Amino acid sequence: MMGYADTRQVGTGLRQRIYCRAFIIGSLSDPSERIAYLVLDAQSGDTAIRHGILQGLARLGDEYQVYNKNSLSVIGTHSHSGPGAWLNYLLPQITSKGFSRDSYQAIVDGAVLALQRAHASLTPGHLSYGETTTTGINLNRSPYAYLANPQHERDLYPDDVDKEMTVLKFERASDGMPLGLLSWFPVHGTSLYQNNTLIAGDNKGVAAYLLEEYMKGRNPDFVAGFSQSNVGDTSPNTLGAYCEDTGLECRFNDSTCGGRTQLCRGRGPKFRNLDQGTGSCFEIGRRQFAAARDVLESDHLERIPVSTVSSFHVFANMSAYSFVSPFNQTQILSTCSAALGHGFAGGTTDGPGAFDFKQGTNDSDDSPSLRNPVWKAARGFIHEPSDEQIVCQRPKPILLDVGDAHSPYAWTPNVIDIQLMRVGDLIMIVSPGEATTMAGRRWRKALAAAAPSILDVHNPKIVLGGPANTYAHYIATEEEYRVQRYEGASTLYGPHTLAAYLNLTLTYLPYLGSRQEIKHLHPMPSGPSPPINVNISYSFINPVLVDHPGFFRNFGDVLSSPDPSTPYSANGSSVVRSRFVAANPRNNFRLEETFAAVEKYDPDAGKWRQVRTDRDWFLVYKWDRTSTTLGTSEVTIEWEIEPWTEPGMYRMRYYGDAKSITGKITAFEGASGIFTVSKPDRQPDFGDELVKA
Repeated sequence: MMGYADTRQVGTGLRQRIYCRAFIIGSLSDPSERIAYLVLDAQSGDTAIRHGILQGLARLGDEYQVYNKNSLSVIGTHSHSGPGAWLNYLLPQITSKGFSRDSYQAIVDGAVLALQRAHASLTPGHLSYGETTTTGINLNRSPYAYLANPQHERDLYPDDVDKEMTVLKFERASDGMPLGLLSWFPVHGTSLYQNNTLIAGDNKGVAAYLLEEYMKGRNPDFVAGFSQSNVGDTSPNTLGAYCEDTGLECRFNDSTCGGRTQLCRGRGPKFRNLDQGTGSCFEIGRRQFAAARDVLESDHLERIPVSTVSSFHVFANMSAYSFVSPFNQTQILSTCSAALGHGFAGGTTDGPGAFDFKQGTNDSDDSPSLRNPVWKAARGFIHEPSDEQIVCQRPKPILLDVGDAHSPYAWTPNVIDIQLMRVGDLIMIVSPGEATTMAGRRWRKALAAAAPSILDVHNPKIVLGGPANTYAHYIATEEEYRVQRYEGASTLYGPHTLAAYLNLTLTYLPYLGSRQEIKHLHPMPSGPSPPINVNISYSFINPVLVDHPGFFRNFGDVLSSPDPSTPYSANGSSVVRSRFVAANPRNNFRLEETFAAVEKYDPDAGKWRQVRTDRDWFLVYKWDRTSTTLGTSEVTIEWEIEPWTEPGMYRMRYYGDAKSITGKITAFEGASGIFTVSKPDRQPDFGDELVKA
């Protein structure tokens, strides 16, 4: 799986099917004035994924050429419980045993399909803008680093994380029907812990699912996109970080317990459930859903008038980029080739690191990891940093000099994406890295200050979405960088990384002007092309050799079912399970289909109707390899019966695909026994149950 960089986190099923949600804004009559904003239920955007999407669109013909490198953005929700082995660079591939063409292609194809559907549904409409202040959804997981920012700057803000959720509402012009919602809010996709092995979209996946379900009565095709924002130092574990052995708060400056990171973990609102973070994930997602719903239904939204829709994209090499500081015009600054510090390996309170690493390790410390000869040898094996690189990255003690590591192929990006999008007075920063709270604030503030003179936009609304288009790790402020907690240690291009991003976006800001204004500018450079490693990436992922049902069994046979004599109450606490003879789900991802379903008997029609699929949060699909030697496996389907479930007769269904010794893959299915769901004393509807505190 992808997110925690933990080789032990190997997927065993689905908590929730993941999606790409596509939003297109622009002119129906002039396709050149359009932008496409894609929200992936994934750890991040990616260089190869974006390249593959653009290739897929090119194959669709001229009609789709408007969605090009300038107008297409690919933003990850930053779920840490999605599939792995699909990223372009070697470093994030290592903990997933390399690269999987199947996983990569599934994401690309899903994104292209989402954009096709958005394109097919283009219609005249209105956009409205709104904001709300939230509580209880995020906190700062690195307050020690945040406090290194200047006092006068911190005094400008009431909190050490952004609490405002920004919402863009899409409505059909003909009748005001709500078509979709796109929101920006910073909270890490780490509600589900490292020991979770079920694929899910984490808290933003929950929020999107809940809002789409809530809106089904008004528009069954409503699309809810919960984009990430300046997420770098935020956490959904809102109760804080505590030591698992003592129950005391972790040490403030480096998040350790007894000098080590492993026992320091953040606690979500439902941490006592002992459920791999599932309850906390749902609750943090529910709170985002509730905030977005309130804005969506508000009478105080601001209509965005018909105006300029524009965008630009350029590649920039950050390995040694020299520029005038956007903060001090008398300074010439420079970035460095990408490198990660010792604090990177220390992890965070959402996912602690290993061995003797800890956050807050800079090159003047006497940290055990700095003295450890094993890490010195490992650094030398990957790439020994030059003296110039060491000085450039200071005070980061370099653990992985990945920017100059190219064997067997590039380890991490030095070439990154610079992209901005504009809809009238709304400007979207498309960030390739995880900007911290204060880094995002400075970035937005700089563009807001420049927009009146450069674009003649006098009250700009600035949002930030990321990590997008590639994965360039973190973007900390220079002050936070000096502290070298995880976020600073993961800021790839040295202490002036944020300043470089500001310089580049301000330099190209004029290209967000109208078409008439842009034609007077010099042609925009495309920049150096990044490597695409799809066809040369290594894979050490074991293939599926064969599936076998076991002796005297058939695929899809039911091994256990809910008790038919017991009525299960829809009170929110009843769970029913069925177990089946199974096959490896990697044989067929069942894209646009389902592995699991719940069916309800319709006595009037005399047939079974599907009422739940693996899209639903409350229907869980778990796969277990019972014998690697024999190729046998079992699937357990669990349904957590929701309080709004209608009473009646139900059964569970499993859909699988088995691989024979000859390589032939054959679909099969199985159905559980029939069971009854009874009506509770009070049966709320979907919305009533979700909005209650």
